[in-house]
Amino acid sequence: MLSRLQVKNFVLIDSLEIDFPEGLVIITGQTGAGKSILLGALSLVMGSKADAGMLSDGAENCVVEAEFEAAGLEEGLLPILEENDIDWDGGHLILRRVVNRSGRSRAFVNDSPVPLQVLQNISSRLIDIHSQHQTLLLADRQFQLSILDHFAGNSQLLNDCAEAWRNLGRLRGELEELDRRIAAIERDRDYNEAQFRQLDAAALRSGELEELEQEQKSLANAEEIKTALCSVEAMYDASASQDGLSMDASLKEAFKQLNKVSKYLPAAEELARRIDSCRLELEDIVSEVSSLNDGTLLSESRLEEVEARMSLIYSLMTKHSCANEAELIALRDSLSENLADSTILLERREALSKEISKAESVFDSFALALRNSRQAAAKPFARSIEESIRSLELPYAVFEVALSESAPSSTGTDTVIFRFSANNTSPVELSKCASGGELSRIMLSLKAMMARFTQMPTMIFDEIDTGVSGSVADKIGSMVCGMGRSMQVFAITHLPQVAAKGDAHYLVSKEMKSGHAVSTITRIQGRERVLEVARMLSGSHLTDAAIANAEALLKG
Repeated sequence: MLSRLQVKNFVLIDSLEIDFPEGLVIITGQTGAGKSILLGALSLVMGSKADAGMLSDGAENCVVEAEFEAAGLEEGLLPILEENDIDWDGGHLILRRVVNRSGRSRAFVNDSPVPLQVLQNISSRLIDIHSQHQTLLLADRQFQLSILDHFAGNSQLLNDCAEAWRNLGRLRGELEELDRRIAAIERDRDYNEAQFRQLDAAALRSGELEELEQEQKSLANAEEIKTALCSVEAMYDASASQDGLSMDASLKEAFKQLNKVSKYLPAAEELARRIDSCRLELEDIVSEVSSLNDGTLLSESRLEEVEARMSLIYSLMTKHSCANEAELIALRDSLSENLADSTILLERREALSKEISKAESVFDSFALALRNSRQAAAKPFARSIEESIRSLELPYAVFEVALSESAPSSTGTDTVIFRFSANNTSPVELSKCASGGELSRIMLSLKAMMARFTQMPTMIFDEIDTGVSGSVADKIGSMVCGMGRSMQVFAITHLPQVAAKGDAHYLVSKEMKSGHAVSTITRIQGRERVLEVARMLSGSHLTDAAIANAEALLKG
């Protein structure tokens, strides 16, 4: 239950801290006193939209804090609290909302900062606010379906069905993406296959072009190369020397002569050694020249082959906008993978189709279970609501629940239509026939039923009695009072018949302080309460008859 409410700098409320008891709590006050402001503060701490207009004049921020006794609500609250690392002793829960001058807000639960969605999820399990405008929900098919599901106890089935629907949606989304990829591959398959075949047939290897370019230069200039190499070999040959000695023999002779005189001239020994080293180096060089000469081909056919190969690689690079053969090889491999992917994707599609078929069967089974449960609950639910409406002085009221098939969704494949007649005639769709007073009574009956089946600890009725008066108001008060015996109920009302039923009575008033209006709320008892109920009966001019009537209502 809501045990304490603290409000600072919220619209006309400068500072307010008030405790609330269990049972039926009545809140009254003259029009414009600030009852809606108090409700707005509660809505804010429950997660409604915040803006800078909520702040009192001159205030830097506004704060609304609500303390709840939440013992016994572990099943609904613990998963949320644990998931968000919020400490809880199993009893008190303190929800706080702070709004600054820019309109931005922060939310806290037990002093732990939380996202607004978390605050909303927690508060929705602690308190339900029913305003007079909420009767518009009666025309909402989703609201009607949720009411029936509450009555039927379909909470777990709804969770299972929603999970099955999400899984089915995920699989269908994957299939859609898969089909898109397959279509793209198939659309370009012929072109990609032709590209791949051309690149694959080219048998490309990295670095080949550089080798070909070097070979092409050698082949194109082979004649000049061989002439130069032969000239070098001839220089080393004996026939090219004027004294008839080869270059090798001449160096050997020089070595011999220097070595002979080295015993008389020590420096000659080093020179002899250097000449011998040069001879060996020259011999090695000539050997390599000979090898190059032997390896140099004068082959027009090979030159044509090399140039044709180079031309092929250059044309492929130009065609595919590649800088080198390595990029061509990467493109070839990518095309190969894409073509292979098509087969893999088709196999995955077949497997995915089977998964979707199974997921559809699972969803259909939950949807069918929900339909059976709803069909079984529809008549008892309608009978219960009808009896409740008739007790509110609509003795000939008829209330029916019609189920029909709808497009699949997270709630199954059903849609619900509430049908109503106030005069025992054939019922028609509720939104098309009920008056404001009738809608209020129907909504109260639905809320009373929901309170029993949802175990909501606190419910707030904001002028649920709009459009009714007299004995009907008295019966509405009795119904709300009956709800207050099993839960905490706040009733914001203008009807004395309802106000007199409360276990506790709070008065909202407005007064001028320091030149500006301020709203306050105080608990009234005894004579103050009698006078307030009398005011509700007769207006600002209190009569003895009104006071006596108020005393009678409070005693009754």
